[in-house]
Amino acid sequence: MPTPASQITSSYTSGLRYEDFDCSRLSVELDSLARRENQLVIAQEQRYKTSQTQAFWWGFGQGDGVEASELANVRGEKEAVRKAMEIKGCK
Repeated sequence: MPTPASQITSSYTSGLRYEDFDCSRLSVELDSLARRENQLVIAQEQRYKTSQTQAFWWGFGQGDGVEASELANVRGEKEAVRKAMEIKGCK
């Protein structure tokens, strides 16, 4: 069975990518990552629901797909951006 989106934790992402970003650019990046995270949560939850239905009818469901690993990566990127914003004193 696929992992529920709420149980997918962030993967480690280095903050070096964001060192040269100013506060405005970090804010835009964070917004973009948040939108992508929402899309991936919806996709993962749909995969979970579909898999539950399959398990009911056929006795087995799907596992995690690319959505789960990408969601973990996006969550890691969001953490890196937040840390960069904290370091730079962004509001």
